[in-house]
Amino acid sequence: MTYAEAMAPIRMAVVGAGSWGTTVASLAAENTPTVLWARRPDVAATINTEHRNPAYLGDRELSLALRASASLEETVEGADVVVMAVPSQGFREVLVSAAPHIRPWVPVVSLSKGLEQGTLLRMSEVANEVLPGHPVAVLTGPNLAGEIAAGQPAASVVAIDDAVIATALQGIFARPTFRVYTNTDVVGCELAGVVKNVIAIASGIATGMGFGDNTRATLVTRGLAEMTRLAMKLGGSLESLAGLAGMGDLIATCSSTSSRNTTVGLRLGRGEKLDDIIASTTQVAEGVRSSRAVLDLARKHGVDMPITEQVVAICHEGKSAADGLLSLMTRRAAPEVR
Repeated sequence: MTYAEAMAPIRMAVVGAGSWGTTVASLAAENTPTVLWARRPDVAATINTEHRNPAYLGDRELSLALRASASLEETVEGADVVVMAVPSQGFREVLVSAAPHIRPWVPVVSLSKGLEQGTLLRMSEVANEVLPGHPVAVLTGPNLAGEIAAGQPAASVVAIDDAVIATALQGIFARPTFRVYTNTDVVGCELAGVVKNVIAIASGIATGMGFGDNTRATLVTRGLAEMTRLAMKLGGSLESLAGLAGMGDLIATCSSTSSRNTTVGLRLGRGEKLDDIIASTTQVAEGVRSSRAVLDLARKHGVDMPITEQVVAICHEGKSAADGLLSLMTRRAAPEVR
C-alpha cells in the first residue's frame, strides 16, 4: 500500500435507501465519501438531483455530499465499509448479490433489527455466513430516523469485538448531534434491537385499546425483562441491555407513534386487520415478521417470553387484542426478579 492509499478517506457503501439507511448514509457522507444503493432508479435520481428521499423522509434535506446509485455492483465494488440497511428478510439475498463485488476483509455493518425466518439467525450471523472472514459490526440504539435526519440530538452504539474497527466506525458515523458509543457485546446489542420491535407492537396494542401510561410502563418494563433473559441466555451482557441498545431503544420505540412497530400495534389495538395495516404502508415493521422467530428462539433455549407469545398469537394466530391482554394479566403470580 502506498502512503497516498493509506491516507485516503474511507469509502462507505450503504445498501438500502429506506428511512434509516438514507439517514445513516447522509450522516456518514459529511465525514467520508458515501454511496447509497437504492433499488429503484427514480429514488437514486431524486437523491442525486434534489438531495431528498420523499418516499421515506419527506422533504428533509440530505447531505449534499451523498451520492446514490441503483447499481448494487457500483455501490459496493470500491467500498472500504459496507453498511447493510435492508430489512432482515431480504438481508441474505441482497448480501449474496453484493458479495462477489465486495473486496476481501471489508467490514460489514448491519442496521437491520430482525431475525432470519427458519434459521433464527441474527443479521451479523447471516453476514458471517455469506462473507466469512469479514469483520461484522452492528449499529443500534434509540434511533428514530426522522428525528435524527432532522438534526435532533441522539446517540447510538456500534458493537463489534475489534477495538480498532469500532473506533474507526465511531468516527465515521458520529456527528455533532449524533453521538456514537462503542460496545464489544454484539449478541446483546443485536438481540435487544430485535426484541424491542416485538415489545413495541404490544405497547402500541395497549395504547390502541385506550390504555394509558401505567399499562405502557408495565409492558415496557416486563418487555425489558424478556429481552434481558433471552440476550443473556445467548451470551449478551446485562450492561448492554440496560444501555442505549436495550433500554434506550425500547423506550424510544414504545413511546413514539413514528415507530412503525408501535403504529402497527396501535392499529391492531383499534381493531384493524394486520393484512390491511401492512398493505397500507411501504414501511417494514420488523417486529411482525420477527415475532415468531423470536418466540421460536426463546423456546429453543428455554426462555419464558409471555409478551412475545401474545404478540405472536395476535399477529399470526387470530387472537384478539383483548384476549391477549387478558392472558397476560391472568398468568400465574410470580416473583418480579428470578
